[in-house]
Amino acid sequence: MVCKLSTRLMNICVASFCKVQQLEKAEAVIVDAIRLGTLPDVVTYNTLVAAYCRFVDLDAGYSVLHRMREADIYPNVVTYNSLIAGASNHCLLSRCLDLFDEMIKMGIPPDVWSYNTLMHCFFRLGKPEEANKVFQDIVTSKLSPCSTTFNTMLNGLCKNGYTANALMLFRSLQRHGFIPQLLTYNILIDGLCKSGWLRAARTILKELGKSGLSPNANTYTTVMKYCFRARQFEEGIEVFHEMKDKGYTYDAFAYCTVSSAFAKTGRLEEAYRCFELMVEKGIELDIVSYNILVNMYCIEGRLEEVYDLLYEIEEAGLKCDQYTHTTLIDGLCRAGNIDGALKHLKYMDTLGFDSNLVAYNCMVDRLCKAGYTNNALKIFETMEVKDCITYTSLVHNLCKERRFLHASKLLQACLNRGMKVRRPTQRVVVKGLHRSGLYSEARMLQSKIRVAKFCTD
Repeated sequence: MVCKLSTRLMNICVASFCKVQQLEKAEAVIVDAIRLGTLPDVVTYNTLVAAYCRFVDLDAGYSVLHRMREADIYPNVVTYNSLIAGASNHCLLSRCLDLFDEMIKMGIPPDVWSYNTLMHCFFRLGKPEEANKVFQDIVTSKLSPCSTTFNTMLNGLCKNGYTANALMLFRSLQRHGFIPQLLTYNILIDGLCKSGWLRAARTILKELGKSGLSPNANTYTTVMKYCFRARQFEEGIEVFHEMKDKGYTYDAFAYCTVSSAFAKTGRLEEAYRCFELMVEKGIELDIVSYNILVNMYCIEGRLEEVYDLLYEIEEAGLKCDQYTHTTLIDGLCRAGNIDGALKHLKYMDTLGFDSNLVAYNCMVDRLCKAGYTNNALKIFETMEVKDCITYTSLVHNLCKERRFLHASKLLQACLNRGMKVRRPTQRVVVKGLHRSGLYSEARMLQSKIRVAKFCTD
């Protein structure tokens, strides 16, 4: 009895050291225990296998098996599950399959966790069909799939672009008596949101509310975030109020997301109220929060207060990033202070950022909208880095001024660089060339567009 208790105490010590990644001390505990006459068991070695696989590498974990054989201790399904998990974490599919086969040859029957891990590995490597075969093996075998099995399947389908299949599987499981957990709902809601199926995500959210489970802050924040990304501001704000009514505590991200949405819809009073709530809750403003405030001040034309805010940012020990300066440049342009915006753009070039592309794109677009297209073209020529947004902005504004030939040349240069331009913009340029009587140029552009489409497909 004493020996049994001692082995258990040793295993607790080994597990504790492994959790804090002190593997040398865990090994020292085993050495001292053996010296005192307490021998390790399969639990001891399984703990080491899992720790070495997680914190060192798979080979280190596998080497423990040789020590087990020397101690006349046989590995079990837990041992191999840890090894398969280690291989899966490093996306070593061939090793996963080899370990799976080795386990069967040794007469160790795989359990549901063995299959779950293998299925997860297939999904991580973008092999959903193989993962589905593993899932079918679980269903048709004598093993009983657990909630983790279904969650892994739903999550993998969503992440591999099979959201419709995930939703159908979810409905099928419900019909067969499966009771989803909160994690299951969150996985499905996240997958639906990422696929742009916001209405379906809201439906699942309502079902969650009726299921007896309570949505958590992560559930609401996910739906809210993707509503705002899809510019469905009212729906996102509705989710925010629902979250608030439920009494959930928000983090800085949630407050910033909502205040930014209020600002974009012109509801500045509510946006400022969000910041007041942040301060009341004791949440410290970070640079993202300050950037939203800078944007709100610029929208209202409170440029003098913006400079006070920049000083406040420095006093708080934070550093203005590219978006802070870009927002100020945009605000100066909106206020008609083009010279001030150009000076700040030059000042921004001295700050050593990796790329000021966003600021330059903003400057080009604002100059065009203010009627200074030629100035925008001069800045465009000086830009070392350009993207499709740069070209699209100029092409769009040149078309507004009926300078279709120039717009066509820029569009062709963009296509030659392998960049994508929205089809409506392409059609506007082609139609403009036709209306201007530039038929050969229109045919040439259409040919370039077809070649570019063929290369990208």
